[in-house]
Amino acid sequence: MEQKNKDCCSCHTIHEEIIEKVREKMPEEEQLYDLAEFFKVFGDSTRIKIICALFEAEMCVCDIAALLGMKQSAISHQLRILKKERLAKFRKEGKVVYYSLDDEHVQKIFEQGFNHIIHR
Repeated sequence: MEQKNKDCCSCHTIHEEIIEKVREKMPEEEQLYDLAEFFKVFGDSTRIKIICALFEAEMCVCDIAALLGMKQSAISHQLRILKKERLAKFRKEGKVVYYSLDDEHVQKIFEQGFNHIIHR
């Protein structure tokens, strides 16, 4: 006996007015691509740990590496990705480079995702 997919409509009616209304509201393809790339950054647990650390304090690469028990080169690589996506920023003080979250949006995005996870 064939099992029907319960996630699909059992009719074949197309609601053109709804489709057109939604089509008008859809962002441009390039914007959707950029958004997908942005959210990929959150797909790495090391980057998530770095973001969590930067919630608490501005930190240099050495301190982040010590906190996470990782090599500085690995932390630097992840920070480059975070900077590229404008999630982290840096400032120099002498020979030391300090990193922080780029702006308050980063924490809000993270908190929304975290709240979604713990709400399950």
